[in-house]
Amino acid sequence: MEKEITLASPLPRESSRSKRAASLRTSRWKERSLAYFFLAPSLILFGIFLFYPLLKSVYLSLYLTDPQGRVASFAGADNFKNVLTSEVFYNSLWITVKFILLTVPTGVAAALVLAALSIQKLKFTKLFQFFFSLPMAVSVGTGSIIWMVLYHPTLSILNYGLSLAGIPPIAWLTDPKWALLSIALMTVWLNLGFNYIVMLSGMQSVPEDLYESAKIDGSGSFRTFFRITLPLISPSLFFISVVSIISAFQSFAQINILTKGGPMNSTDVLVYNIYQDAFINYRFGIGSAQALILFVLITLLTIVQFKFGEKKVHYQ
Repeated sequence: MEKEITLASPLPRESSRSKRAASLRTSRWKERSLAYFFLAPSLILFGIFLFYPLLKSVYLSLYLTDPQGRVASFAGADNFKNVLTSEVFYNSLWITVKFILLTVPTGVAAALVLAALSIQKLKFTKLFQFFFSLPMAVSVGTGSIIWMVLYHPTLSILNYGLSLAGIPPIAWLTDPKWALLSIALMTVWLNLGFNYIVMLSGMQSVPEDLYESAKIDGSGSFRTFFRITLPLISPSLFFISVVSIISAFQSFAQINILTKGGPMNSTDVLVYNIYQDAFINYRFGIGSAQALILFVLITLLTIVQFKFGEKKVHYQ
């Protein structure tokens, strides 16, 4: 009798384990299915509007096309060679670099100063925060029209202000010396709302007890800002810098509306040059090759920023 009991006992345990494992596998399969179900709309949208155009650009960059965009003949790497040996491409790249240098440091500094001012417990602080955040609600098209009026040769309020100070009017959008600067100024204003909100939220996350400890130790406002506030908001600064540089590389709408790359190609940035090649000159292969080169440039620059810039970031 004892032998029968000892031989029969392991079977239910094995059966129980196998049932538990099967149940666990079913549960995991259901979880994964549910996750893919919720991800499906995003994956479909990314596939249609991001991955398909990217793959299509890779395909078109290897071919010559007719004005309707149909493939005419295989070009291989010739489109890339033509782009990389073109003086127009390097001129557009240089203008893009100047545009980044004009917009990114200025935009970050302006947002930092405004956030530092509005975090102080002053009167009408909420009102200032509203006005400083307002550009975020303005689209590029609307913002461009507003600044088109401000830069108008005869109706310009800016020129009227200069005339009151005895300074001759400036051809903001028609003078090659001023056109890129004018576009950069408008872009800084347009991006100010987003930069300001990110910077302000970063400053508001700094613990109050650190400021109180600094005050007890006799630290002044400037020293507290540079020794406490600035290091602790470095993640926000890094994020804004990366996003602003990518955004500056991709600037197009305001240039298309205000100057169309002119005067004398002084605002012909890379994206506008791609647009001209692809949709005005109907050279889709060359345009696609330029787009891929721009993609590689942005990717490399972002990697460099993360490789070297992130070392200076202080995560709490």
